[in-house]
Amino acid sequence: MSPEEIIQRRVASELRPGTLVNLGIGLPTGVAKFIQPERGILFQSENGIVGMGSRPPEGMEDEELTDAGGAFITAVPGAATVDSTLSFGLIRGGHLDVTVLGGLEVDEKGHLANWVVPGKMVPGMGGAMDLVAGARRVIIAMQHTAKGRPKIVPECTLPLTANRRVTLIVTDLAVIEPTETGLVLRERAPGVAVADIVAATSAKLTVPDHVPEMDLG
Repeated sequence: MSPEEIIQRRVASELRPGTLVNLGIGLPTGVAKFIQPERGILFQSENGIVGMGSRPPEGMEDEELTDAGGAFITAVPGAATVDSTLSFGLIRGGHLDVTVLGGLEVDEKGHLANWVVPGKMVPGMGGAMDLVAGARRVIIAMQHTAKGRPKIVPECTLPLTANRRVTLIVTDLAVIEPTETGLVLRERAPGVAVADIVAATSAKLTVPDHVPEMDLG
């Protein structure tokens, strides 16, 4: 199982039936592959779709059906397209149950940095600030390290996306919960030792006596 699939499967298990969920661009979009339609979860993208499906088979792409990052998607039965005003009204009005976002850094206070990529020109923050501030739960789906460097750090060196603490961090190595007292290691990926997670994390981690393996279905 690839690191991306580990993350996506574990995030999928956090999503509850009958909820409205935003999937950020990139790795988070792939979570939709592991959600059965009968679970009644509606995916939203800030460019204006409610009822977003997974990526279409090759050759079946529709240039008018993309996510906020321009990647091709499908639409589930009953999906709706809306303008940006209504889309951001859903986000800013607190109507999203969950948002799943990628991350460049998360610090010991649970703060996220995910919109400035060093050495690259980016168009701006997009909807990330609104999503972190407005969704009821904020789940970060990201690789634990980048080029061997930890992405869970004592303090973010990149500009923060928002001052709000995120709800959960899911990586290819671990599930970590930011709390009032710091980061708590909740689960480890199959076959991964706690010592390996601690070594790949530069932030301080609280490690319970028992850390179960992720259930990836």
